[in-house]
Amino acid sequence: MGNEELLNYIVIDQGIRFGKPCIKGTRITVGDILQWLSEGIPVSEILDDYPLLEEVHIKAALVFAARREEITKVIAAV
Repeated sequence: MGNEELLNYIVIDQGIRFGKPCIKGTRITVGDILQWLSEGIPVSEILDDYPLLEEVHIKAALVFAARREEITKVIAAV
């Protein structure tokens, strides 16, 4: 599955978590996933703790964050 397809797992809805990017069908934000990973929590543990999540969702969150970082660089350069 390509990066563009992975982004289909991310939704932004003002009515869910104040419009933060979330995994589709959940209230789990991209930020939540990034925070857990940055704390050293293994992907397997995250998946055990949150049964609605799949490994593809973790990858989608990482792709989304990487894309957002790239957009931030472009805006800052202008």
